[in-house]
Amino acid sequence: MENTELIKYAAEAEKNAYAPYSNFSVGAALLGKNGKVYTGCNIENSSYGASNCAERTALFKAVSEGEREFDKIAIVSSSGDYTYPCGICRQVLSEFMPDGTVVLFSESDGIKEFKVSALLPEAFRL
Repeated sequence: MENTELIKYAAEAEKNAYAPYSNFSVGAALLGKNGKVYTGCNIENSSYGASNCAERTALFKAVSEGEREFDKIAIVSSSGDYTYPCGICRQVLSEFMPDGTVVLFSESDGIKEFKVSALLPEAFRL
């Protein structure tokens, strides 16, 4: 799947974000090796620690449906600029797609790609 198509899925997912505290909505679209796309959005909570990022929402949805291998994830946000995954999301992504690609989009600068391993070198492993 082309990056532009995956970004469109992420943009649709962003519309479902629940972000009343930060007003910063994020959407993610995760491509499984089977070709299926799993989407997620950020979901905030008044107890901030109970919030969940779009990337983990998509990944947890996919894993809960039996998918374990992924090629890439696209991330977009209401900022219109590149929105990198947080540290927790980087660790979770490294668990399931250490060789996968993170696709970021900026309305003014276009698309950037990074390997998960480049965003989190020396990831924690058991």
